[in-house]
Amino acid sequence: MNNEAVEFTLNGKLTRVLIRPKDLLSEVLREKLGLMSAKIACDEGTCGSCTVLLDGEPVYSCIVLGLDCNAKSVETLEGLSEDGQNLTPLQESFLTTNSAQCGFCTPGMIMSAKSLLDKNSEPTREEVKVALSGNVCRCTDYSRYINAVLLAAKKIRSKAPNA
Repeated sequence: MNNEAVEFTLNGKLTRVLIRPKDLLSEVLREKLGLMSAKIACDEGTCGSCTVLLDGEPVYSCIVLGLDCNAKSVETLEGLSEDGQNLTPLQESFLTTNSAQCGFCTPGMIMSAKSLLDKNSEPTREEVKVALSGNVCRCTDYSRYINAVLLAAKKIRSKAPNA
């Protein structure tokens, strides 16, 4: 099988990588680019642990072909903070509410929440539930995740220029 060049924007930076036509986005991110936040759990698009944003929409990277990302934008948890050091209000809120127990599902939860908050800075509790519904957590209380997203929305609004 011949490798093919794929070029896409990854966390704000133009990225070019050679991949096999059958390589999944999760494999490209983890094995080729060393980004480990997209966790591989079910490997069939049902748990959400590998959720990343593709052109701003949450997708399961374990079922998206790397070739399908050509000329698109991919965002991972590693790309959320501009300097890689300071946490975003969304990440801070997940810590503040003590949302995660083991943390395996947290990157997918955060990326799904980011997609929601990028489109809707004042989501209702029900809208947050729907946004997170594609992510399975095996060990904690979903209400903490929902509270984290609502807290993040409040923080983001309070930092907005016309807030």
